[in-house]
Amino acid sequence: MSVSKNRRTPISKRRRFDVFKRDGFACQYCGRKTPEVVLEIDHIVPVVDGGENEIDNLTTACFECNRGKAHKSLKAIPEPMKERAARIKEAEAQLSAYSKIMEDRRARIDEQVWSIIWALHPNRNTVPRTWISGITKFLDRLSYPEIMQAVEITRLKGIYSESKEFRYFCGTCWSMIRERSGQR
Repeated sequence: MSVSKNRRTPISKRRRFDVFKRDGFACQYCGRKTPEVVLEIDHIVPVVDGGENEIDNLTTACFECNRGKAHKSLKAIPEPMKERAARIKEAEAQLSAYSKIMEDRRARIDEQVWSIIWALHPNRNTVPRTWISGITKFLDRLSYPEIMQAVEITRLKGIYSESKEFRYFCGTCWSMIRERSGQR
């Protein structure tokens, strides 16, 4: 009489306790605990697929989850719903915090852009979009004080045409950028 390779052998009480203890006496599929549910030991790789009673192949499962899984193999133990909910909540909190940071950054940049425009042209409430996008690009490459220095250099030049003054300002900023990067 030959012994089948897939023959189920009993799991010792000691091994069962060690698995329950490792898993916090909670179903690793749904997160429920005793006395709410009856806990059992489940084979991650089912016995019919060659799974053995090694502790790394055993997990804690409630009666309902264990019967629902049956003899299906799992590549990894699914994340309990409670942990998944906590992970999703944390991800949403991080996304919300990131959105707030980006919103604050956009508001700060917008404020700085208009501060620069008003320093160049006091009381000006409308400007071409190209001016706004140009100043925004400069704010990515230069600090606000450096740009305000470019404004001061431009204002001291005494140019009376707003468009020529803005072009001179842009040239000053580009010179600062080239100087910073070691290009001349």
